[in-house]
Amino acid sequence: MTTSERTSAVEKSAAKEPARARRGSADKLGRQDWSSWPHYDAAASGFRGYWYPVTWSSHITGDPKPFTLCGEKITLIRDSGKVYALHNRCPHRGVPLSEGNQQFPGTVSCPYHGWTFDLPTGQLSAVITDGPGCRLTGKLGVRTYAVEERLGMVWVYIPVADEEPHPIDEQLPEELVSNAFVMGGRIEPRGGNWRFACENGFDEGHAKYLHRTALWRLFKPMPTWNITRIVPQGRWIYRVQDEVYWEADFPGVGRWSNKRWWKKQPPKETFNLGNTGKADTVDPVIEAQEFPGFASLSMPGVLRIAYPKFIHYEFYVPVDADNHQYVGVMVNFKQGWDTLRFYAKYLGAVRWLFHGQFSGQDAWMVDVTDAPPEKLYRPDVSLTSWRNLSEEEYGKKLAAAGVTDPAADTTETEA
Repeated sequence: MTTSERTSAVEKSAAKEPARARRGSADKLGRQDWSSWPHYDAAASGFRGYWYPVTWSSHITGDPKPFTLCGEKITLIRDSGKVYALHNRCPHRGVPLSEGNQQFPGTVSCPYHGWTFDLPTGQLSAVITDGPGCRLTGKLGVRTYAVEERLGMVWVYIPVADEEPHPIDEQLPEELVSNAFVMGGRIEPRGGNWRFACENGFDEGHAKYLHRTALWRLFKPMPTWNITRIVPQGRWIYRVQDEVYWEADFPGVGRWSNKRWWKKQPPKETFNLGNTGKADTVDPVIEAQEFPGFASLSMPGVLRIAYPKFIHYEFYVPVDADNHQYVGVMVNFKQGWDTLRFYAKYLGAVRWLFHGQFSGQDAWMVDVTDAPPEKLYRPDVSLTSWRNLSEEEYGKKLAAAGVTDPAADTTETEA
């Protein structure tokens, strides 16, 4: 780092200090910190005890690849069609196993000295540079992680302790387990903490204003403000719209509206499927779910936005305190020739309009969010309800596992 870079870093750090110092002395209008949600406050690197999508299945081959998940460095490798996940650090000198390769079937070898680990168990099965009689063989190992493949993606389970993972289908949206569908999506690394991304997705207020310039919304009206309540149902919480207002007069400021002459005219009735108006027809699979509201959220950070003809899902995958992975998928419950029409529409327009420019506006806000401290307002009931849900559910998970310190690191094992 040059002298000018060090000076700039010090200046930036100093500029942030007053904000941290004000936390204890700030006025009490709105909520200041996350002390009401201690588990959530401590989950900068994510909640353990859940399955997380890491990458597309087609990206994992016989060459190991590195990933970071919930602050843990892992490597993924495929052998005989099956994907394995191991802690990405050779216990000898700390070299990443993802830099190595396969010298024997069912193993991965460190590139430095040929320490070779069994893929299913993580046990040290050979040390090439110490000969067949190496005394460490079978006595050391690296941690392994449970892996599943669903929705065309590789999922890894990050345990709280050493518990057996719950079935992954229990964590997926129910309609994706029991119905045929076609899907398109995008996985990309993004800056900002995963909690900011999750809260942005379920946030009641931002879409009406932040996305007013999105091309995805060019011809679609958006409300100016809503009266919304949060309804729990099963393991999900739903945003339910009781009142929708398309324009408003703000005293002393003026009139504001999202309506434009080139946009569709907004409906007069209140609606709770999609966010631009009531549809004439609804896909029968989506209709059968009887969602209370079009936006729903579940642990460990799975967003579902139900539209009349498709459902959009977002999975917020924790990397570390400052980065996350965005996994966005659009699902259409079609089969046969209808799948070709879906792919043509998705690849031709939806991918870059929705998962590109529209979602890019969210990525921008998540990357620049800096909280706490914070001052919340009425529509932030969506945020506080999510934090309450996560606090309650994760508390139960920790109690069931008998864990008091979920941050304990047991990634490297020795016999």
